[in-house]
Amino acid sequence: MGENLKIEVHAAIAVLTLNRPAKRNAMSDALLAEIDGFFRMPPSGVRVAVITGAGGHYCAGLDLSEHVARDAEGTMHHSRGWHDVMDRLQGSGLPVVSALSGAVIGGGLELATSTHVRIAEPDCIFQLPEGRRGIFVGGGATVRVGRILGADRMTEMMLTGRKYGTDDAVRMGLAHYAVATGEALPKALEIAEQIAGNAPLSNYMMIQGIARIHDMGRSDGLFVESLCAALAQTSPDAVEGLAAFLEKRSPSFR
Repeated sequence: MGENLKIEVHAAIAVLTLNRPAKRNAMSDALLAEIDGFFRMPPSGVRVAVITGAGGHYCAGLDLSEHVARDAEGTMHHSRGWHDVMDRLQGSGLPVVSALSGAVIGGGLELATSTHVRIAEPDCIFQLPEGRRGIFVGGGATVRVGRILGADRMTEMMLTGRKYGTDDAVRMGLAHYAVATGEALPKALEIAEQIAGNAPLSNYMMIQGIARIHDMGRSDGLFVESLCAALAQTSPDAVEGLAAFLEKRSPSFR
């Protein structure tokens, strides 16, 4: 556990709390490094991670006091560093659930859309304000947010700095669940428990396979789907899953 990221492990679930409440959990280099460190080497036995924010906000994006200190070359390298961390988070093989409240803005939205399940409270604000500040996204939004919304909607969102609430975010795909105030983290933990009960190989295939297949042409994607199916469906967990179904009991996966 570092100063900027609190980590609590409850059996198979790790809860990561962004801990810069005075700055609405704006992303600093130190916080980014602590997130990176966790996903490089998750604690043994952890099957699912939950990310939330302290003080009523998820993440208000890049700490602009750090942004203005960089020249063009430094900003490019910093952006590529964000890409590395967000790719690692999304593709580590560990399912990640976000419990969203308050600000989900700029880099906070880039972080959220790197996670696999997103649960939003009523006070959430989803925004990409970079265009209104004379800058551009650099943490992966053009890929992740753009693929959720489409290029046209993301362009409008950045040109206008438009804010979206929770209901709109669920409708558009930026969030998957809308819950009452104070219920995002409990719901995230409930869903994390459910995911942790899946077969590890199935979870891994879903995380590693689906996003990559989305990037492929049709025939390549279908072939990779067959490879994923062959590996998952011939595993010991698949045998256990089928036996549990036929015996009307809960499966006991590895």
